[in-house]
Amino acid sequence: DPERKTEVVLLACGSFNPITNMHLRLFELAKDYFHETGKYKVIKGIISPVGDAYKKKGLISANHRVAMAKLATKNSDWVEVDDWESCQSEWLETLKVLRYHHQKLLSADVTNSLQDAVPITKLGRKRKQEPNRHEPIKKKNQSPVVKSVPQVKLLCGSDMLESFGIPNLWKLEDITEIVEKHGLVCISRAGNNVQKFIYESDILWRHKNNIHLVEEWITNDISSTKIRRALRRGQSIRYLVPDVVGAYIEKNKLYSPESEDRNAGVVLAPLQKHASDSKNSQALN
Repeated sequence: DPERKTEVVLLACGSFNPITNMHLRLFELAKDYFHETGKYKVIKGIISPVGDAYKKKGLISANHRVAMAKLATKNSDWVEVDDWESCQSEWLETLKVLRYHHQKLLSADVTNSLQDAVPITKLGRKRKQEPNRHEPIKKKNQSPVVKSVPQVKLLCGSDMLESFGIPNLWKLEDITEIVEKHGLVCISRAGNNVQKFIYESDILWRHKNNIHLVEEWITNDISSTKIRRALRRGQSIRYLVPDVVGAYIEKNKLYSPESEDRNAGVVLAPLQKHASDSKNSQALN
């Protein structure tokens, strides 16, 4: 019964500096994986570029990164760009971004079920129990057949999963809530040792059923770092990024030795924020 499939929204957070064909492939790989299980239906993909306050070396301004991501997904019928995170004046933990999108789906869901319920009240000529107009909604949500609110899962590459092990980069309780309440979809190179990494972490192991490992058999080694390097050297990046993104970079002369030196010597926002918490120095293992 297709109605019983769990709806999934895939959320990818990161710099997207710039967005590449690899970033777009992650969504396709994850969607194929979920549909092949027969248990899930991916209804949306969201790209959420990090804000400028993240202070990563070489990070160009968020409005350019968002603009490129929007160009890159213009032809997708299911992946979209959300600029809420990038518009915040302070850096936000990934968990807060997940919570925000979960909340947004919750409120959208309430609106939908209210709209769905309206015709029901019009059926009877006279409804004696007019005050109980909301009754059908309640029943509707209790029935097991009705789909629950879509799950927002964090889509990442194996490098992001392994960054969980870097002291002070992530808060332990954040990692726990991400894998416990939401879930991770990790795209890993065939033969990459993500399983071993999960095995070596008690937190990840405890929630391993909520960590979906997707094997990437057609390997794709494009990274934003390599794209920026090619650009600094005046080399072509065609077929590594969508054509529209390449054109945008060229038109706005975005990446240069100067832009790569942005935030040089500045401590990354999460490290600044979390270093004070001595709890985190134990890292993940």
